[in-house]
Amino acid sequence: MNPNIKVMIVDDHDMVRVGLRTYISLEPGLEVVGEASNGQSAFDQLKEESLPSLPDVILMDLTMPVLDGIGATKLICDEFPQIKVIMLTSFLEEAKVLEAVESGAISYMLKTVSSDQLIHAIQSAYRGMPVMNTEVSQALTRGIRQRSELPEQEGLTAREREVLLLIAEGKSNKDISEELFISIKTVKTHVSNLLMKCELDDRTQLAIFAHRKGWV
Repeated sequence: MNPNIKVMIVDDHDMVRVGLRTYISLEPGLEVVGEASNGQSAFDQLKEESLPSLPDVILMDLTMPVLDGIGATKLICDEFPQIKVIMLTSFLEEAKVLEAVESGAISYMLKTVSSDQLIHAIQSAYRGMPVMNTEVSQALTRGIRQRSELPEQEGLTAREREVLLLIAEGKSNKDISEELFISIKTVKTHVSNLLMKCELDDRTQLAIFAHRKGWV
């Protein structure tokens, strides 16, 4: 008899965890061995061996307080390479999909997937097989292309490139702050650095600069 696939659920919304636990508990061959409301709590539980057993697969939310899904995935995959992480989120942003994959997530799923699709992703992750629908795969491809199109000679950091692309899309500092989950003060610092590195005077010129370079 095959052992159950052990699953941990990491999400800061109680009702999401309840729903996921219900879906998983109804599926033969799967069992929930732990839950956490943020990435740091999940990592601490694994390190402290406070769970009944280590999970085989973790369903990881992307945006959470204390430590987000990408940061937690990096820690967990470095410390526990045998655990497979599925990023389960409402966000379909090229940069986030790329960051999630680079952090070690085996799959990137949207919370709009059906319970059958999620179960399939868990079973596939357990076997070491990634699962991404067409929409996510296309976002990943765009993310890789956008990064490769930004020349290194501009001397921009990965975060500065993200901010620049959002400026080019007409996003305000507040929009950028909410989208990248950083403070407005941090956004302003990145904008100042971009102006200095690109030798420009204002964000309008930054947007024009990015478009002329063909980055957006």
